[in-house]
Amino acid sequence: MDYELYSDVILFGDIPEAGLYAGDIGTVVEKHNVAELETGYSVEFFDMLGNTVAVMTLPASSLRSPTHADRPTVRQINNFAA
Repeated sequence: MDYELYSDVILFGDIPEAGLYAGDIGTVVEKHNVAELETGYSVEFFDMLGNTVAVMTLPASSLRSPTHADRPTVRQINNFAA
């Protein structure tokens, strides 16, 4: 799948070391094309207040586009700053 810059994408799998989990929504901020490798994307993930949680470079196969069947949810983490 080809994702446009600044489009929303949904993470397929967990990346616990970054505090990211399947279903988290991020924004594509860069596309990476490397010969003979899968296209990669730098994706920025935010909290509900707009603060950056993580920026990860991920292969396209780790992402999907949102659909009408998707609904945003809230997951509170233990180590948040008030």
